[in-house]
Amino acid sequence: MNQSRRYLLISPCRDEAQYLHRTLDSVAAQSVPPTLWVVVDDGSTDETPAILEEYARRLPCLRVVRRTDRGGRQVGPGVIEAFYAGLETVRLEDFDYLCKLDMDLDLPGRYFELLMQRMESNPRIGTTSGKPWFVHPQRGTLVPEICGDEMSVGMTKFYRVACFNEIGGFVREVMWDGIDCHRARMLGWIAESRDLEPIRFVHLRPQGASQKGIWTGRVRKGFGQYFMGTSPIYHLAVAVYHLPAYPVLIGSVAMLWGYFRSWLKGLPRYDDLAFRRFLRSYQHACLRMGKRAATARINAERARLWHDSYPAAGARRSIDGACRTDFAAPARAATRQQVAGVETPHGPTFDGESEAGDEAARVAGARAARHRAK
Repeated sequence: MNQSRRYLLISPCRDEAQYLHRTLDSVAAQSVPPTLWVVVDDGSTDETPAILEEYARRLPCLRVVRRTDRGGRQVGPGVIEAFYAGLETVRLEDFDYLCKLDMDLDLPGRYFELLMQRMESNPRIGTTSGKPWFVHPQRGTLVPEICGDEMSVGMTKFYRVACFNEIGGFVREVMWDGIDCHRARMLGWIAESRDLEPIRFVHLRPQGASQKGIWTGRVRKGFGQYFMGTSPIYHLAVAVYHLPAYPVLIGSVAMLWGYFRSWLKGLPRYDDLAFRRFLRSYQHACLRMGKRAATARINAERARLWHDSYPAAGARRSIDGACRTDFAAPARAATRQQVAGVETPHGPTFDGESEAGDEAARVAGARAARHRAK
């Protein structure tokens, strides 16, 4: 395989001494190491700086950027500000892939190799990830976090640089890790996460577990959904779906409170009306036909947007099946009219596991074709 696998990791962190060793060790053990790993120490007051200094002497790819203490650990916009503080120290065009990586993870040894293998196999995948698992605080066993297949997860956002540039990067607000995937899908890219055993990883701090408590974290999540422009009906359905998840009932109530309190206060929302309309249309389709089928339909309908911008993609394949793609095509115009196309997303399987959703994509593509014929 001659495709370039130059990937950049950027890791904002603050006071992560409790988890830092496991993340550093798991990245150091990767089968394909990062070309560069920029860790942004966002004013840590614990042993984080000393640990990073120790590993920087051992890992040639590790570079540490230090920021002054801003008074506390800040999620959402604070994390993204730290991310960009790291990104500003590199030339992004020198890399093929970019990953925003949290420092409270334990990754399997072939994690990044398998993500790149998947993206090489399907050049339309703009962002992907594995699935997070965490240790249940009561049972002590590993259980999966609830996260949709249509989003790459926020703690390990692995991006093709061309896609990251086209969506305009990350929004500096709480729901940055939802807006990015929906915008990618809006522009014709595929956003996903896959629950395949070789790319499952351990999230040492469960999602939504704010440093101030799970209630605060879930209220913040509700505000984030409001800010992004999520339909109230859809958010209610999501909260009902999450009722049995840990913490039972409380998490869903907190999510609803965060959303509707923001609505009652008239707080500002993401300032892109076309995006919010696309998002609600997609969410309502999810309620009508199920998320998997709705996502497959949207991916099929938006396929031509991507192919128009990258006409050489998939034209040639290497012997092992990886696509050789020229991503130097000019970015699509923001005003381009939506067009429909048919494509069945396809990528490699791991350890004999079959791809979920291919049949749904074929069905959605057939429906789109019949609709255009009417």
